[in-house]
Amino acid sequence: HDINENNLNMIRQILEKIIAVNNLPTKVTASLDRRRALEGARYVVNCVRVGGLEAFADDIRIPLKYGVDQCVGDTLCAGGIMYGQRTIPAMLEFAKDIREVAEPGALMLNYANPMAMNTWAMIDHGGVNTVGLCHGVQNGWRQIADALGAEDPAEVEYVCIGINHQTWYTDIRYDGREISKEELVEALERHPEYSKEERVRIDVLKRFGYYSTESNGHLSEYLPWYRKRPDEINRWIDLSNWINGETGGYLRVCTERRNWFETDFPKFLEQADIPLAEYTRTDEHASYIIEALEGGKPYRGHFNVKNDGLISNLASDAIVESPGYVDAFGFNMAAGHELPLACAATCAASVDVQRMSVQAAVTGDVELLKQSMLHDPLVGAVCNPEEIWQMTDEMLVAQSEWLPQYADHIGAASDRLSKGTVKTRDWDGAARLKVRSVEELRSTAKDKALSVEAVSKKINV
Repeated sequence: HDINENNLNMIRQILEKIIAVNNLPTKVTASLDRRRALEGARYVVNCVRVGGLEAFADDIRIPLKYGVDQCVGDTLCAGGIMYGQRTIPAMLEFAKDIREVAEPGALMLNYANPMAMNTWAMIDHGGVNTVGLCHGVQNGWRQIADALGAEDPAEVEYVCIGINHQTWYTDIRYDGREISKEELVEALERHPEYSKEERVRIDVLKRFGYYSTESNGHLSEYLPWYRKRPDEINRWIDLSNWINGETGGYLRVCTERRNWFETDFPKFLEQADIPLAEYTRTDEHASYIIEALEGGKPYRGHFNVKNDGLISNLASDAIVESPGYVDAFGFNMAAGHELPLACAATCAASVDVQRMSVQAAVTGDVELLKQSMLHDPLVGAVCNPEEIWQMTDEMLVAQSEWLPQYADHIGAASDRLSKGTVKTRDWDGAARLKVRSVEELRSTAKDKALSVEAVSKKINV
């Protein structure tokens, strides 16, 4: 299902060709009617971006006027909080349809950010069995394995706990022994790429004693220390890849890839002719979860679920990311973990922001929304209260078409803006790169690795 008929038809064509080429006993239905698409569903995979790239651009652009420089802006910080305000009302509408027309007990596998806020809202307010899924734990694990020199990431075992995008590798085992902080720091600083690309993560590892799952750019915007002063941002980031900290990097890449996919769709469709036997199965959570629930083959992964004692020193109502197993009996989470104190303190600050943001999104409480902005680590490090109040009003007005719960407050916010005394600036950020054309993407040597064939071979199968 999609609300965009063109997008829906492109994906439908690719799936139908894969099915035909591989003689799969599978049927694809595609509908612009969400309730019809959800009828009888046992599993619902959610990948929405409410407001699309237009709203996403405001998530980056408006905070920059107040000095808040984000790399991604989809999980926390000003952009992530507003993303949640747009997404949660829509997801609660999804939940209503799921309760009414899907199979009883249907499971939502949520990939949409802000992960913790969306999953929290679905469980507490949507009444739908929801588990959040993310790729950060696997990606960090592969990076650690590479730095340690493992030929196969499977040689490295680990426990990773925390909250989504702030999850911590609290136990790493390789070659029959536990890997110390000192050994991991040395391995990362020795690596020709990670030593330059992961300065924030390595610095946090040195100070906290534990490595974080999330990329350099993501992690830098969840903390109050690395993006608070414009003249220092470039000290901590690297522009070889957007995910290393580029201002608005994810927005740029999403825009480029959207343009590229629409332009080169016939080539992507042609690549669907490649038999699945020629692909290597990825470690994508969703396929393994469904396989485990339907076929009983156990799968160990890291899932975003209600805490309820899984991590003893985080709030019980929080959504945590923690290890567990799935089989024919369902999800079986390992309880009794405890985060190191510095890691717990950082996560707890984010949990408080998430809790306020979810409640604001559900109730349309403008003051609570502003209070969540006020307590956000990076926003609070950069802005004073008056600036935060005005910035929030500006974002509410700009994104009003996607914020039905605030409909009665937009007029007042607009009036306050017209009388606002906070001076803003026209600023592109400390490290902004321009959106490249499809021709530029094709021609640059760096992007040849992302050719249509290379991209298609990375599709999860």
